[in-house]
Amino acid sequence: MTRLVALNKPFDVLAQFTDSASPTKRRTLSEFGLPSGVYPAGRLDRDSEGLLLLTDDGRLQARIADPAFKLPKTYLVQVEGAPTEADLAPLRSGLRLKDGPTLPAEAHLIDPPGLWDREPPVRFRKSVPDRWISLTIHEGRNRQVRRMTAAIGFPTLRLVRWQIGPWRLEGLLPGTWQEVDASALPPPPSDARQGPKPKPREKARHRARR
Repeated sequence: MTRLVALNKPFDVLAQFTDSASPTKRRTLSEFGLPSGVYPAGRLDRDSEGLLLLTDDGRLQARIADPAFKLPKTYLVQVEGAPTEADLAPLRSGLRLKDGPTLPAEAHLIDPPGLWDREPPVRFRKSVPDRWISLTIHEGRNRQVRRMTAAIGFPTLRLVRWQIGPWRLEGLLPGTWQEVDASALPPPPSDARQGPKPKPREKARHRARR
């Protein structure tokens, strides 16, 4: 039976089970008592928080992680500055990053969400306001959300992944996890490429963000 686990990954934790790249042995997923045999379906940077899905099924892992399947991912983003809805227009229409144009995203301003306190706290500049944005993308580029908000002039201060496809973070405190229903995943879009069933794996080498 396929296992699918939802974890609320805390800030400053690598989305992998080992850390061979640093002599200081940074925090990893190994400290959260996750079931054996599950591996992350996609990545979540060390300096980001929130929903990380893990599974023991290679095909499901690919369905969740591969951008070809266009699974939406929603982030709650605290940005420096005071953007207006008009400022978010480039995110909605697609903007050009160094690695090419992005797909149109869903973006709108939201009230500050009732989240847990981050450890360590976000560093603010008292003279500069901040706002929260809900941003839904259908891609998975390296540090994409941070690059998108920076491109419109509002650097990301805090980034929390709230939803992947049908699975949401609600009810999970940082460092806690629960098994979720893998059958909730909708069928792939007709233009998504199909391939052989891969084996679940964890990348041996992972560039962690400092």
